[in-house]
Amino acid sequence: MTPTVGVAIQATDARDFVAQVQQAEAAGVPVAWCTIGGAAGADTLTAYAAALATTSTIRVGTAIVPTWPRHPIVMASQAMTLEQLAPGRVRLGIGPSHEANMRNSYGADFHHPLTELREYLVVIRALSTTGAVDFVGEHVTAKTTWRQPVPFELLASALRPRSFEVCGQLADGAISWMCPRHYLVTQALPAIAGGAKRADRPAPPLIAHVPIMVSSDRAAVRDLARKQLGGYMTSPFYLAMFKEAGFPGANEGYSDGMLDDLVVSGTEAEITERLRGYIVDGCGEILAHPLLEPDDRAGSIARAFGVVAAAHKAIAG
Repeated sequence: MTPTVGVAIQATDARDFVAQVQQAEAAGVPVAWCTIGGAAGADTLTAYAAALATTSTIRVGTAIVPTWPRHPIVMASQAMTLEQLAPGRVRLGIGPSHEANMRNSYGADFHHPLTELREYLVVIRALSTTGAVDFVGEHVTAKTTWRQPVPFELLASALRPRSFEVCGQLADGAISWMCPRHYLVTQALPAIAGGAKRADRPAPPLIAHVPIMVSSDRAAVRDLARKQLGGYMTSPFYLAMFKEAGFPGANEGYSDGMLDDLVVSGTEAEITERLRGYIVDGCGEILAHPLLEPDDRAGSIARAFGVVAAAHKAIAG
């Protein structure tokens, strides 16, 4: 697989979202991703329909669509519709998201999230490849038949080793977030390989979701990262991951060393080499998440798209 460097879209509304996907394609970015909230309240898969209709080459991925609010048949139907309209350009990334958000926003009975993720992956895979599913699980009941199924790329989010293992067993790739680089190498990649081995299949790629900023002022980068990424310091799941990654004091805030591991910044050449390091270490792909300067949002986006396109060209060869 050719290594790829894509970018996360952070929009103010659906129109801005579509415009940014167009801007990313024009800059030479191969993949546009959207995280939860990345379309500012707009439905990501719906917004991607408009973006795909007004672009020609860029692929689009969700990182992620939360599982709890949508039935897997509905999610699979949305993704298949996009795949029919833009063959080979759709990448559906799903995941359970965060317990507090799912409970508070949707009233979800958030329990056994890995079991729920497994069930969603099984149902969506069956529908997209065979057009039929007859499944009754702990979280999901799905029984339907489609006349013309269309396969599409199915990815999942992962944070701890067990979730990376699930991706190794059932998904086309694992999408990380806020994971230190050495944690991905020592924990995530072996877990993916182990899950794939148990499923008797090749190990799918790890898509390293990495915060980036085009700036040589490291102090300013750290300051902005603390402001924009500080919420993860209150999440038990992320704190547990940080502890496993060798940062047991994360609950007291980001240390400089921790941010230097998490956030890639510098000149275009420096960022390219840092991102190349993830590929050398075994990751299959990079999802670059720009830190946006509040006083220069448009400039931050343009610089990020430019450096991502350059890094992809240099790394993909």
